[in-house]
Amino acid sequence: MLLPNLAIEYPTLYGLIKVLHIIAVVAWFAGLFYLPRLFVYHAMTDNLVSRNQFKIMEHKLFWYIMTPSAVLSIVFGEILAHCFGFSGIWLHFKVFLVGTLVIYHIYCFKLMDDFAKDCNTKSHRWFRVFNEYPTIILILCVVLVVFKPVFSLYGM
Repeated sequence: MLLPNLAIEYPTLYGLIKVLHIIAVVAWFAGLFYLPRLFVYHAMTDNLVSRNQFKIMEHKLFWYIMTPSAVLSIVFGEILAHCFGFSGIWLHFKVFLVGTLVIYHIYCFKLMDDFAKDCNTKSHRWFRVFNEYPTIILILCVVLVVFKPVFSLYGM
């Protein structure tokens, strides 16, 4: 592990990695919000042309935006945590929440694959509820990051 004061010694590097992390997280969440919304509309349509268009949109969103953004989010987050001295129970909670997002991301792949094979069994209403999970995780992660000094005061 590098020195915990790298953020002080290299503020530009710290800022750059933080910016890249935030951009990657925003892009990943954009995909996590939009792909299940596409699933809602995909589950509602009976039109063959529309179904094929949804398959293309879902595939491109998942592989060209969501997955690279997820990988970059995790990589830059790990660099911030390990190289710039982040620690505490809040970070463990955040890592757990990110882990659940990775599982959600992988499950989105399974759902997308079901649509690609024309064997989806879930309703548009199910996808509307499914679509809310990333919002809850985003709120929890933001609260953890913003209030980490408060958690630290209480030994967390």
